[in-house]
Amino acid sequence: MRKLILACLLAVCPFMGVASEGGELPGFKVDLTNRAGLQRGARTFVNYCVSCHSAEFMRYSRMAHDLGLTAEQVQANMVFNGGDANQVMRVALAKKDGARWFGQAPPDLTLAARSRGADWLYGYLHSFYLDPARPFGVNNAVFPNAAMPHVLAGLQGTQELRDGHLEQVAPGTLKPAEYDAVVRDLVNFMVYMGEPAKLVRYSLGIKVMLFLLVFSGLAYMVKREYWRDVH
Repeated sequence: MRKLILACLLAVCPFMGVASEGGELPGFKVDLTNRAGLQRGARTFVNYCVSCHSAEFMRYSRMAHDLGLTAEQVQANMVFNGGDANQVMRVALAKKDGARWFGQAPPDLTLAARSRGADWLYGYLHSFYLDPARPFGVNNAVFPNAAMPHVLAGLQGTQELRDGHLEQVAPGTLKPAEYDAVVRDLVNFMVYMGEPAKLVRYSLGIKVMLFLLVFSGLAYMVKREYWRDVH
């Protein structure tokens, strides 16, 4: 039974046994309350991901409204295909070209965090390593034989997989803690993008809890007043 449970865990979470040079990857905690972090994640997403991956269920204008950005800021800094801020996040890369160059067309990433999970994305973006046998010279410990190149290699640097552990062999422009912060912001943004209504639910939930708290106090005061003469 123990062997069966272990096999199931390894099948679901193949990166559990892969550690970085500094030890196991820390857990990922979604934080949609950090608006500045979401803005940084959006910047990373449009600069590094939208060149190949679309997000056709997310509109630039909706993102601007939710993250506290102006349409002018989004237009000037995030829309690179000549369109406007009211369009969805499409790419110029045709699917047939993507399939020919990468082996398969890069998937739409709008719902990636919902389908894969934030922990999976966080581990995936930390787990590229050098592999000369692969077309782009890299492989991934979380998603073996992934067709995607390591687009963040300039920030993270390069790693090698040695005895089941990832070890950095060449530095990037960012220190490990700085790269981890970039990945956390990016994954948080992808979590938001998969369900933008979460931000509305969070703010509405606080208001509902405050209302219930005030209402409970008023109800208690009415109850005391009603039963005072009875007792």
